[in-house]
Amino acid sequence: MQPIVLGPNMPEMFYRGDGRIDRFRGTSGHEDRPEDWIASVTARFGTQTDGMTRLPDGSLLAEAVAADPEGWLGAGHVAKYGSDTGLLVKLLDAGQRLPVHVHPDRGFAGEHLASPHGKTEAWIVVEADPGAAVHLGFSRDVEAAELIGWARDQDIKSLLAVTNRVPVSAGDTVLCPAGTPHAISEGILLVELQEPADLSIMLEWSTFGLPPEEATLGLPLEEALACIDRRACPPERLKALRGRPLNSAAGSLLPAEADPFFVAERIDTQVSHHLSQSYSVLVVTAGDGHLGTENGASVPVSRGSTVAIPHAAGAAVLSGAIEGVRCLPAA
Repeated sequence: MQPIVLGPNMPEMFYRGDGRIDRFRGTSGHEDRPEDWIASVTARFGTQTDGMTRLPDGSLLAEAVAADPEGWLGAGHVAKYGSDTGLLVKLLDAGQRLPVHVHPDRGFAGEHLASPHGKTEAWIVVEADPGAAVHLGFSRDVEAAELIGWARDQDIKSLLAVTNRVPVSAGDTVLCPAGTPHAISEGILLVELQEPADLSIMLEWSTFGLPPEEATLGLPLEEALACIDRRACPPERLKALRGRPLNSAAGSLLPAEADPFFVAERIDTQVSHHLSQSYSVLVVTAGDGHLGTENGASVPVSRGSTVAIPHAAGAAVLSGAIEGVRCLPAA
């Protein structure tokens, strides 16, 4: 088994991109597509295979992992998690502000949506226009009745007014735990690590032409909104959700709170050329060179390359001047 350089996997979405993913990857033809699902074994909600990664031979990555889970994920991972990769990675290009929305946690997802995963996620900002920001959590405690009223009336002004607006710039890292209401402003390109589930409950849908039943994953509104953490997210909590900057020394980027879900490592060949043996997804953010493995494989990589690395490929060595993010499932 050897690393596989992946092409774009950009399903149609309800919001628009601004061409940043094509420019980042050096591709064309996807200018308005806002998401690239990388090494995805996850289908979009309500579909069979839309959003799932196809390998160069046309087969689904999910099929390859199911056929050889130990080869892809390693015996230790399989003993703990089975053939579940536990990870979804995306490039996200916000060509417009995303709606205010929330992702349920594992408990809610299991009870209400028959899913073993919720959707804790993390953002690693690659590019950001001046004034870019994310909205993260509520600035005060919000009563259930007022939240339901804002959603039912689509009072977006009140919704946004009660969120924390957090300015971001290139290199920033942020953890967004499941249950946290959030939105991403326009003008941002980021690498997004997530639990492998497509579960989004929209508090805002009219702006984007979504039907209410689709916005709540088919659940009644009050039931859907019960997954939201309505407590205030104060400044000290916002600070705790910030990780290490992407331009910091090599190593883990995210707060320890992310560890039960996924790991993001800073890659910089000026510090180290070596990658330990693990299933992982590499996103190259700068430079060019090669990724070589113990079994003799070598693939060229450059800015915008996305690579799925099977466990059986062994430890890897990067040559050349390369910077990036290595995304891994929970230990």
